[in-house]
Amino acid sequence: MFHLNRKTAERTIFKGLIASGWHTAAMTMAVIARKVVDEEQAGLGSPGIDELRWKKPVFPGDTLHVRGKILEKTPSRSRPEMGSFRTQTSVTNQDDEVVMTFISIVLIRRRPAES
Repeated sequence: MFHLNRKTAERTIFKGLIASGWHTAAMTMAVIARKVVDEEQAGLGSPGIDELRWKKPVFPGDTLHVRGKILEKTPSRSRPEMGSFRTQTSVTNQDDEVVMTFISIVLIRRRPAES
């Protein structure tokens, strides 16, 4: 939690305990890693993320949902077995309010071309 002391946290603009934005980002990446790496077995890592924004605080007891949208796919010019895609990720709470967004680049294994 961003503030570990409830009384101190109540005196902030948030009026209570909230999660650190980095904690929210780490939990989001854990969800993405389980989906892309564990289930798909195609993820090869990422060179980074762009436009990370924390839109609203996350409070204890919030239920978060992670959604991704592929913006573009690019085959590698030098390694045909690889490619990348840019994805826009949005994290919402139980009230469907956006609490965090970012755009990431993901390296991925490509399927062999069908002949």
